[in-house]
Amino acid sequence: MRGRWRPPRAIRYVWGMDIVVLTTIVAFLFLLIGAAEPLAARLRLPYSVILAALGILIGAGALFFLRTELTDALNPVAEAILALPIRSNVFLYVFLPTLLFQVTLGVNLRRMLDDWVPILVLAVVAVVVATLSVGYALNWASALPLAVCLLIGAIVSTTDPSAVVGIFRSISAPRRLARIIEGESLLNDAAAIALFGLFMGFVMLGVPDPALGDALARFPVLIAGGAVTGWLAARLAVWLMALFGRYELAQISVSVALPYLAYIGAEQSVGASGVIAVVAAGLTLNLTGPGRLPPAAWANLREVWDLLAHWAGALIFILAALLIPRLLEEVRIGDFALIAVVTLAAIAARVVILFGLLPMLSLIRLSPVVERPYRVAILWGGLRGAVTLALALAVTESVRVPVEVKRLVGILATGFTLFTLIVQGTTLRWVIARLGLDRLSPIDQALSNQVIAVALQTVREDVAKTTENYELTHDIVRSEAKRFGERLDGAVKAAEENAEILDRDRVALGLIALAGAERDAILARIKDRTMSASLAEPILSEVDRLIEGARTGGRLGYQRAAKASLGYGRTFRAAVFLHNRVRLSRPLARMTADRFEILLSQRLILRDLGGFIDGRIRRIHGRRVAELLQELLARRCEAVETALEGLRLQYPGYAEELERRFIRRTALRLEEREYDAMREDGLIGAELHTVLMQDIARRRAACEERPKLDLAVEKAELVRCFPVFADLDEAALKRLTRALVTRYADAGERVVRKDSLPRSVCFIASGAVELESAGQTWRLGRGEMFGQMAILMQKPRRAEIRAIVPSTLLVLDEARFRRLLDRSPALQAAVRASAEKRGIAPEALAPAGLNAA
Repeated sequence: MRGRWRPPRAIRYVWGMDIVVLTTIVAFLFLLIGAAEPLAARLRLPYSVILAALGILIGAGALFFLRTELTDALNPVAEAILALPIRSNVFLYVFLPTLLFQVTLGVNLRRMLDDWVPILVLAVVAVVVATLSVGYALNWASALPLAVCLLIGAIVSTTDPSAVVGIFRSISAPRRLARIIEGESLLNDAAAIALFGLFMGFVMLGVPDPALGDALARFPVLIAGGAVTGWLAARLAVWLMALFGRYELAQISVSVALPYLAYIGAEQSVGASGVIAVVAAGLTLNLTGPGRLPPAAWANLREVWDLLAHWAGALIFILAALLIPRLLEEVRIGDFALIAVVTLAAIAARVVILFGLLPMLSLIRLSPVVERPYRVAILWGGLRGAVTLALALAVTESVRVPVEVKRLVGILATGFTLFTLIVQGTTLRWVIARLGLDRLSPIDQALSNQVIAVALQTVREDVAKTTENYELTHDIVRSEAKRFGERLDGAVKAAEENAEILDRDRVALGLIALAGAERDAILARIKDRTMSASLAEPILSEVDRLIEGARTGGRLGYQRAAKASLGYGRTFRAAVFLHNRVRLSRPLARMTADRFEILLSQRLILRDLGGFIDGRIRRIHGRRVAELLQELLARRCEAVETALEGLRLQYPGYAEELERRFIRRTALRLEEREYDAMREDGLIGAELHTVLMQDIARRRAACEERPKLDLAVEKAELVRCFPVFADLDEAALKRLTRALVTRYADAGERVVRKDSLPRSVCFIASGAVELESAGQTWRLGRGEMFGQMAILMQKPRRAEIRAIVPSTLLVLDEARFRRLLDRSPALQAAVRASAEKRGIAPEALAPAGLNAA
């Protein structure tokens, strides 16, 4: 007889509980989540510490009421709390993907790549060092096998720096520092869980002393497999989300499924790191999502994930803390010594990284300088939390791990977590106050006083106008005016006492404010849909670099960042290499089109910032600073215009297509505003307004399609612009276009080496080059050529040629050049003129037959 189907044990576990009791407990947990945040703010403690404390109190209370004989009325509630299906898989498969995925959606990947060295040091190297430090220290202090000790080291090496990040934000710490800590929180869980999986396998197999080299050799395989799995899952999800078009809820639903499918696929199907798969999927969606989804849909998707992550983070802390009383039930006196060993070894490992390796990397300029007070704050803010407890729980649940090992793993992980939460968490703000990180710098304090004085003066004028308009009682007006005047006098006095702000500091603060206004203008254009959301992130990243450049280097730092924003990065140069050497033009075409649109947007935004300088900055920092900022802004505008003009010369007509697209976008936005105003005024009904909005959405979708940049077509247009090809007929021009090869040269790049054999001639489509030979220098620009003399004179090149600005060259090989020269009088005349300009005698060109021609 076939047996009746029975649900799995975990499902029976939940079904056996009274649904009313379970619902009540869940509702109560959400009530605690809501109360924990204001309580943490009132007590000035990290939010995670309050959640952990509440969880411990609930777990300890449930155990107490269940075992005491004082009352049996609360036994059902206590049993329900202790019977909650809290398993390690719940943390690792339900909560952890949510938290990691939300973080990846919010990070600025391009800015994080600027600091990839310190992030990897803290997230990967520090985890490995902590694992080894704790493992070997425990192996020395106890009789535990090395594999078990390294397993415990991996469990306690993962940090939860959310507390220190939140405090850094509240005290306006440098953005770069907060970004490094956020990057650590994103990757250290992945590194720790990957190491945990390796050593857990050794423990279950009974291998006491694992070969450390073999274990670490498997580490990259786990990382690479997870990264590929996450990338493929995200690409499929983005395709589905774009396919669903205007169905915003469907797109958000696909995003909710993505991290879980990536995690399960990597762990169960590929055998790789599920955490890395989630991180890779989130970063891929972060990079590609804004360009494939409408801005409103992307913003709503981010808000949904922020809420999910808030709930998941709070629940994971409370539920994990519920386990602490049970994990500590079998603690012994000798265990406290081992907890102390783990604590000292983990702190020592972090000290080595923060005060040894990071300063060394800063000396060789691989990492930004992290000041000593901030390093102390990072050290003391390395709290452990739910992930550590979840990994320890996974060990205690395994039937293949010895009982004593399970007991020690649970006690040591829990004891160390409690130390970080109770000791470090409760004193973190005090440490930061002692370090002076919660106080404004003298410059910021002086600026604050001056800003308050200017603001209060404006408020007094507005209040005076208001009292006159409303004809308020004179006695009341006088009393309030006196009271307000005393505050204003105090602010003015404080500003005068701090009037010693140096001009360079005022300029730096003004540049920071100017870059902030630029950022606000970009966000406003994204909201109005007059700028592509897909390009918003690189533009905002450049603005962040301007802010940090002004903050750290003042005027020079701002100028360096502005210059770098117009340069060609490594990615662009890689695309140029693919085009020049492999004839793969698609990446270069896409990046060039992006550069076109970014420069157009920057030009429009920069032109609007002059009013901000005159209207806001002048009132706070004075006329001299405002004039200097206007001068710096004018230089930026000129540099952007120059870069844009260079692209126009390279690709005639394409910039005009993008400008037409911008005008169409602006017109659609203005039309949408008019319909909204008519709807609010009651001039049109809701049904007509909906129809009009649908029509605008349809036209906007068509307008979002960016004109395609076809490098082959643009090359044909360039060829027609050269005067030396003016006498060629249409068929000859087509043949020449196919023969010419486009080459891009960055500023300073060596195009021709001295004494090299002549094999081709280069025509300058845009940009300029410099020829240096025998102590003499010539400069050639658009429409000119070089390399023809060496070919005609049949001698090695005597000149070294470098591009002095980003340039586009059209290269023609020697055989085709000679054939073209034979039938083109215009080209022959250009060659003679070039020879005369360089002082080359006509008879020197006789071997080529040019003199006779």
